[in-house]
Order: sequence, then C-alpha cells, then structure tokens
Amino acid sequence: MDTELLFEFRRGRARIRVYRRGSGLGEAAGAAGAAIIREAIAARGHARIVVGTGPSQDGTIGALTAAPGIDWSRVEVFHMDEYTGMAAAHPASFRRWLKEHVADVVRPGIVHYMQGDAADVEAECRRYGGLLRAAPVDVTFLGFGENGHIAFNDPGVADFEDAAAVKPVTLDERCRRQQVGEGHFADLASAPPAAITVTCPALVSARHLVCSVPDRRKAEAVRDALEGPLSAACPASLVLRHPECAIFLDAESASLLTSLPGADGPRRKEQPL
Repeated sequence: MDTELLFEFRRGRARIRVYRRGSGLGEAAGAAGAAIIREAIAARGHARIVVGTGPSQDGTIGALTAAPGIDWSRVEVFHMDEYTGMAAAHPASFRRWLKEHVADVVRPGIVHYMQGDAADVEAECRRYGGLLRAAPVDVTFLGFGENGHIAFNDPGVADFEDAAAVKPVTLDERCRRQQVGEGHFADLASAPPAAITVTCPALVSARHLVCSVPDRRKAEAVRDALEGPLSAACPASLVLRHPECAIFLDAESASLLTSLPGADGPRRKEQPL
C-alpha cells in the first residue's frame, strides 16, 4: 500500500520514517505538522509556521490544509524564499504558490509574503527577518534540494552561524537546473540567478522541524545529509542537530542510504498505518 511505513530510525537527534510511496510520506508529514499546530494553539492561543513552497511539499501541505481541527484564523504563516526581481503573479513565484496552496485554501489569520521584487532587497530582508524574529516559530516545513540546500541556502552560501534571519543569495547552477527540471523555467538561462532566503539558523530556530523529502532525485542529498558529516557542503545535514526534527522519506529518496543509524537499526513495519 502507498501509505505503508517501511522503516523508522534515528540519526543524530532526528526521527526518520521511510514510506513506500510519496503519498504516504505526505499524509504522515501533514498529520504530524497538523498535530504540532493544534498543540501550539491549545497552549498559546496561536501558531506561527514557516512553509516550504515547492513541488516536494505538495503532498505534505495538501494533507496539512485538509487536516481537521485547526483554527487557521489563529495561524501566522511565513514562507522561506523568493526569487529576486520576480513579480508575485509569475507562475514560478513562491508567493503565488503560498497563496494558491495555503492562503486561498484555509485563510490563515496572517500571511507574510516575501517581496522578491522590492526595489531595495536588503531592506526587504531586514523587514521580513524582523517579522520572523518577532516571536518563536512553532514549526518549519522544509525539504532538501538536490544539492542538499534548505530553502535557498545552497552549498557555498549556507552559513550555520549566520547572524541574519533573511539574506540575499546567488543561486548555484545545480539549484537552478533543479528549477528547470521541475518545469518552472524553460532553460538554465531563464532560471533566476538570485533570490532572498531565510537563513539556516532561522529555519532551524523553530520549535519543530517537519522535513518532507520524496523522489529518487533527492536520494543523493538524503544520503549526504543523513550519512555524511555535519557540514555546510550539505546544508540539510544541519537538521540532525535539532531536538524535535522529523524527517519523512519515501523508498526512492532513501534508496542510496548504505547504513542503518542507531544501535538496533530501523524497525521494519509489516502493517500499513
């Protein structure tokens, strides 16, 4: 069955679950995120979340917005990146993705959009960073890029000790080729060379991380993050330091893992969830 949980194990401080299909991954990650949001609202009267806005998050965010029992009027939503100079109406805009997949679906109380086409990019980074740091974030929903990036913190610009919450970055070629491969742009020349991104420390400052990483094309990044060293050469490796990190994989994205972390290895699940 698509929702079958194949393995669960720990690596570093993270809890990792491997599902047979991406659909099972998305349902489980969305349910986990929904529980965190409901608990935050019950404890503090509101929730603050950061949402990854890309194809790998479609299943998770679809399950999240369909989850019962969330008072979305009490939820404040951020996203984590936007292309520099891109209008919100562009089909590849992450503001547009957030509006269509979250804001228009569940009508959160507050949605903060990153203005990639702001005349003063540095000022926009300060504005958005100030909003993000105004209070603790309850959960960040994120994926791993094919090059191991989180948000647009590519190897080469990722800084695990970054003092900023949001910064402008130059995108590396592999990142831009991923955007082409996902159908956002016709060719490499069309893919924007620069963006604004939430930084590594700001992403992992949330109380919880829910990482959704489906597809065979992410297998190298998963292997490097889970089995390689903690290094900005694979920015996704940073999530293993977080005390409340859940990583959801499918059989394809887990296909290059060569070791089974933990003293007793993963536990095989013989029954679907």
